[in-house]
Amino acid sequence: MIPLHDDNPTEIAPVVTVAIIAICVLVFLWQISLGGQGLQATVYSLGVIPAVLLNKVDLPAEAVLVPAYLTVITSMFLHGGFMHLAGNMLYLWIFGNNVEDAMGHMRFVIFYLLCGSAAVAGQVLQNPASEIPMIGASGAISGVLGAYLLLYPHARVLVLIPFGFFTQMMYLRAGWVLGLWFVIQILSSLAASSAGGGVAWFAHIGGFIAGMALIPLFKRRQITLLQPARRR
Repeated sequence: MIPLHDDNPTEIAPVVTVAIIAICVLVFLWQISLGGQGLQATVYSLGVIPAVLLNKVDLPAEAVLVPAYLTVITSMFLHGGFMHLAGNMLYLWIFGNNVEDAMGHMRFVIFYLLCGSAAVAGQVLQNPASEIPMIGASGAISGVLGAYLLLYPHARVLVLIPFGFFTQMMYLRAGWVLGLWFVIQILSSLAASSAGGGVAWFAHIGGFIAGMALIPLFKRRQITLLQPARRR
């Protein structure tokens, strides 16, 4: 099930959401311009490596571009491939504008970075000895999804549902779309090996929970939770 669009109007221009998307795209273009070895070196230098973050191991001196704690931030703007970037930016484009609208630009910046940091914490706590770099905006975006779920569970979301060689598009409530997404993250985390690489499922879970916990504090006072469906 792939979300394509939501029917949920906004009052302010989503300048922060657009800026984050633009930064991620520009950083990705820079990444691929480095070539294979340069790209891999950048991932190790600017991605979050749990064992390095916790001072269990050290990177070679020539690989250190920023202090380990700053990789919590830099890792949010790196991606491992085009589909990784495209999927994350699609979710941010669909759901980020409404969450930004609910809290304002500056609060959204802080909220986004806090959710991304909580996502890192979730993955690091799950496997603190890992030496595999973690990159991507999905942890922070998971926080956006968690916030959207509490704000607009009744909003209509257009989704694409594949059925083998056929596809079906339909509108579903955001509560169903995002609730199912979160269940998939939990089930996937249980099935995944803690020793392997791949998707950082616990980062998604940590970010989502952080978004739900933080939205009552970050939303504008006049914005209520669990709003009824609105139409453009």
